[in-house]
Amino acid sequence: MRFIHISDVYLGYQPDPGKEWSEDRAKELETTFLQVLADCNEKDVQLLLIAGNLFAAPPTEQQLAWLDEKLGTLEHTRTLFIAGSADYIAPGSPMETYQFQSKTVVFPREKTTNAYLKGVNTCVTGYSYGQPEHRENILDAIAPGRTSSFNILLAHGGDANHMPYHKGILAGKGFDYIAMGGSRRPVHILKNRMAYSGSPEPLSIQDQGKHGYILGEMTEQGTTITWCPIAKRAYIRFTFDLRPDISGEEVARLAEEKMMKMGYQNIYSIVMRGFASEDLKPDFTRLCKRFNIYEIDDQTMSVKEMDLLKVENGANLVGSFARELADNVTIDERIREKAQRYGMEALIRAGE
Repeated sequence: MRFIHISDVYLGYQPDPGKEWSEDRAKELETTFLQVLADCNEKDVQLLLIAGNLFAAPPTEQQLAWLDEKLGTLEHTRTLFIAGSADYIAPGSPMETYQFQSKTVVFPREKTTNAYLKGVNTCVTGYSYGQPEHRENILDAIAPGRTSSFNILLAHGGDANHMPYHKGILAGKGFDYIAMGGSRRPVHILKNRMAYSGSPEPLSIQDQGKHGYILGEMTEQGTTITWCPIAKRAYIRFTFDLRPDISGEEVARLAEEKMMKMGYQNIYSIVMRGFASEDLKPDFTRLCKRFNIYEIDDQTMSVKEMDLLKVENGANLVGSFARELADNVTIDERIREKAQRYGMEALIRAGE
């Protein structure tokens, strides 16, 4: 039996409001979800498991009708999904009353429910949110719903406000697979047995790395899962460690080379660190027209600022550290610059 596991799709959400690419990103969340459905057909998947937050908010009847139509295109796949913290099922809401025409099971709110699928001899157990938060330890009390079948748990959360659980307790329950939602980044918790799929598309500059879905297969020998990247773009943060002798033109050129290698479609955060000359002013205007640059974070420190720190902090640890590095002639200059930068940052953040 084959399944695809997704979560935290956030249909209806518009990432990066105010940015030029924001409207395109909203459409891409939908397009990528439709690609998941296409992959279900192409890969002969029997179950599509959605572990919460398919929508960015409790869906309207119109949104559910759209979803029902799209899920109706699945040829051999049944869809099972729970509501999460964002798209929770409020009493009397469209999510609670809508009748799906497609082969879809929505687990009821605030109730542990089992759905047995005879054709694949699989019992899926799920618990939908009926409110944005569930601080109770609900998941640890849930057990497999049927003997002599494959058993899957659909769950959402894991932090103090969203169904906290103990990994060891869940692992010992005997589920063949635990499909988790509530994390926007993929996390493999127990090998082949428990994982967060993460969002198919990254949703903000904090969502670094690749995004996709989990493809799994269950046999009498056990469960195996594979992570499949599918996102149209990635948020990428890269850092330049600068020296006082580097020019603004050189910084812009290096940034351009990096982004060309990583792709025009991606969204970038550029961080400048280290020691820079007083007049370093890289011009990123042209690059902002060619690439999707979310932010330029200038964390550089000039030699003048370093000297000022020595004076202002003469009697404390910051001043002592700055003077010690400045007076030590045995240290390579580049190593000295990095040590000064990282050391000063650490001391200042620590309140020293």
